[in-house]
Amino acid sequence: MNPWPGGAEVALTLTFDDARPSQLEAALPILNRHGLRATFFVSFPTVEPRIEEWREAAGRGHEIGNHSWTHPCSGNFGFARGNPLEAYDLAQMADDIDRASARIAEMLGAPPRTFAYPCGQKYVGRGVEAASYVPLIAQRFAAGRGFRDESHNTPGWFDPARTMAYDADGADLPTLVALIDRARHEHGWIVLASHDVGDHPTQAMRPEVLDNLCAYAADPANRVWCATMAEAAERVASAGG
Repeated sequence: MNPWPGGAEVALTLTFDDARPSQLEAALPILNRHGLRATFFVSFPTVEPRIEEWREAAGRGHEIGNHSWTHPCSGNFGFARGNPLEAYDLAQMADDIDRASARIAEMLGAPPRTFAYPCGQKYVGRGVEAASYVPLIAQRFAAGRGFRDESHNTPGWFDPARTMAYDADGADLPTLVALIDRARHEHGWIVLASHDVGDHPTQAMRPEVLDNLCAYAADPANRVWCATMAEAAERVASAGG
């Protein structure tokens, strides 16, 4: 099954988390110069001080996705101990997600169509009380993106509510192109997740890597269809995958 348009052999989605300033200052100019659109999973209140710039990005075709309201992760992470997933139940998680969707709809005039799991974690509670919140995402969004996964997404097999994504922070161009090429024989969908763009010590893609990756994806000879999360997920769904 090949759902991708225009003779493309593989699909690529570039995603960025947390509404970090470097995404506006470094990532968007590179993407726009190459004519490519990405998905930005925004966090609150980070997005608020530059809301007009995020509206402008959406107006240029970039997707603004839901990354929750309070970004809850496991308390195993020191930064999350004031808001740990282990302390949530499904109703609380649903409220958190819906609050973020409502604010994005207020910002942009339409609700978000995709979601990124904070820290890639998909459960609430602990022990016998633990529960997956994947069904909440499946009910609300065209796709839910994971993080630090180990595979591309194969049409006909993958679960859109658990769309796999590679961590692209710190990766070099040959590594990223190899991931794309690995998916070609299955007409797969590669999703890359990044945070900052620049010379940051952690969680960052170098600008030259993003620039060269965009040039590779935009070259028709490479047969890559670069699309937002929502576009790719809905393309697979419409093709029966």
